[in-house]
Amino acid sequence: MAYTTAFRWRHRFLSALTLDKPPRLTGLVEADETFILESFKGKRRALPRPARKRGGKALKRGLSAEQIPVIVARDRSGATTDAVLARLDAASITVALHNVMSRPAELCCDGGTAITALARRAGIRCHVLAAPGLPKPQAPELHINNVNACHGRLKEWMRRFHGVATKNLPSYLSWRRTIEALGATSDRTTWIMGAAGLGPYQQRTT
Repeated sequence: MAYTTAFRWRHRFLSALTLDKPPRLTGLVEADETFILESFKGKRRALPRPARKRGGKALKRGLSAEQIPVIVARDRSGATTDAVLARLDAASITVALHNVMSRPAELCCDGGTAITALARRAGIRCHVLAAPGLPKPQAPELHINNVNACHGRLKEWMRRFHGVATKNLPSYLSWRRTIEALGATSDRTTWIMGAAGLGPYQQRTT
């Protein structure tokens, strides 16, 4: 099979998983954003900047327009949802998360204005953590270590692709989200079911 054919089938397969997300996050929910380097991988013409080699690095240090924001939210059962954001603002985060978060869920976050605005709009309790990864002894359950660990696993896993085209980023998030949901139970049959529109979260609600 030609690699171009394999690539097309990969994305046809992954497209079935983009809608496989938990319908609700419950209990304590951790949410935080991460950033993925913008990529025009696969595009040959009319690039807005010189092409990078094998993923490359941003032209500017720190956050910039080259960094694509991704929001990830995860509850303590491990249920996880994510989204590529058009921009890092309250409107984009609300679109991504408002359907999966409602009372009596409670939000743990680092206090960013966009994510706290979501909590206000949803009417849910928000725990703003001064040191998000260092819970206080009197409240050891309040932290965002789980979602930040999820960020780390995502980025480490994506290294093998040497850059992911931004237009395909939602598909790769779905791929990684399914790996996280299946865990050690992953096998050929469950992945075939996912391609048929019966991913792990859909199976739990059918």
